[in-house]
Amino acid sequence: MNILKTQQLLERLASLLRSESRNLLLKYGLQPVQFEALQYLSLCNRYSDTPMAVTEYLGQTKGSISQTIKVLEKKGLLEKRADQKDKRVIHLVLTVDGQHLVRQMQPLPMLQRAGSCLGDEAVTVITASLKSLLGALQEVNDFKAFGQCALCQHNIKKDTGEYFCGLTKERLSVEDIALICREYEGVREKQV
Repeated sequence: MNILKTQQLLERLASLLRSESRNLLLKYGLQPVQFEALQYLSLCNRYSDTPMAVTEYLGQTKGSISQTIKVLEKKGLLEKRADQKDKRVIHLVLTVDGQHLVRQMQPLPMLQRAGSCLGDEAVTVITASLKSLLGALQEVNDFKAFGQCALCQHNIKKDTGEYFCGLTKERLSVEDIALICREYEGVREKQV
């Protein structure tokens, strides 16, 4: 096992992707970390769209994320909304412009071209391997998984076909279960 080679390859890939992202974001006056926050908010559910969740997901400081949110809000790419039940909780919601920017930037053209060159089968294998590596990295380091609601042990499908979160005791829509959640607990963890 040559995990050092794996690390070097991942670092090089990350460097190339970050460079392309940085170049594309220049015309919007954004930094990669600001786009990463937008990207995360486009993927997460209503339990995970808070400043603290963004901080946890990106592994940044509260201060850094606070500044990121201010910039994105000023540029009209996201807005803050008070929680309906607890006014102390702030939700971060992408504006139409924010949603458009995320769709426009993904996948990165460089990666799209490489994927086309490799073919669907190779991309599927690479994706599965990276997903396994990410899961192992999160598990052994006790990081939050931020997994998809549909695959969470708290997600309950009722006989009526409706979805329900066993943790929050709230109903979930079909759209909700496709998103990622900071409270995610994988099925493996269910076997205690």
